[in-house]
Amino acid sequence: MILTKAQYEEIAQCLVSVPPTRQSLRKLKQRFPSQSQATLLSIFSQEYQKHIKRTHAKHHTSEAIESYYQRYLNGVVKNGAAPVLLDLANEVDYAPSLMARLILERFLQEHEETAPSKSVINSMLRDPSQIPDGVLANQVYQCIVNDCCYGPLVDCIKHAIGHEHEVLLRDLLLEKNLSFLDEDQLRAKGYDKTPDFILQVPVVMLCPLAVEGHIIHWIESKASFGDECSHHAYLHDQFWSYWNRFGPGLVIYWYGFIQELDCNRERGILLKACFPTNIVTLCHSIA
Repeated sequence: MILTKAQYEEIAQCLVSVPPTRQSLRKLKQRFPSQSQATLLSIFSQEYQKHIKRTHAKHHTSEAIESYYQRYLNGVVKNGAAPVLLDLANEVDYAPSLMARLILERFLQEHEETAPSKSVINSMLRDPSQIPDGVLANQVYQCIVNDCCYGPLVDCIKHAIGHEHEVLLRDLLLEKNLSFLDEDQLRAKGYDKTPDFILQVPVVMLCPLAVEGHIIHWIESKASFGDECSHHAYLHDQFWSYWNRFGPGLVIYWYGFIQELDCNRERGILLKACFPTNIVTLCHSIA
């Protein structure tokens, strides 16, 4: 789904001060029924992460952490089964999984002789049954499963979706009888920063694709929506490096992108929201 900047900003505006819950996502879908659920979720997640980055510091002051911890303790004393942490996160406009991390770290600091390591905290967040307090374990679990933007569950889902789309792209390349090297093969050859696929002839010579009159040598799969913030970061950290090393390329944002961002075609970076069907293989003969 390709959106104009105005269309994107209309969606983003609706997300101001909206908690990162599935209920919020359902309301967003009702407001924009023509957009796919996956596209809205990607935009929803990206916009919320921007908000969290802007407000992160105020939640990590010693005063804020102590206030949250005391409110958590008072809440579970009244009703340990109630979603105390989840409600607190929504009230102060902080991601539930991140709130769970704050309270878990504070709890362990109070009950353990040494400060907990990051690996221990991460392990407990992935598996709350490891938390030595049953009430806190349940509170953390509620935060993890109800957070659609942060946390170990979301990380696993994003990784699986990213891999799924890479497999989809591989299958489409094979279906078109296009020869390629994937990321693992390229790294085995010593490349450190590589796109998902480099296009080549079956033997050694490069065999680029012509897409809408543009020749491409590589394809990068992104299982997300391409907004200004993420796309500019990808350009700086990945795409221009690929272009310098391998030549012109194609980026597929499977959940769409802002139309105005597709402005580097003449310089050698093409954006699409799906695998192109109008492709022509350009084979080079050996002199």
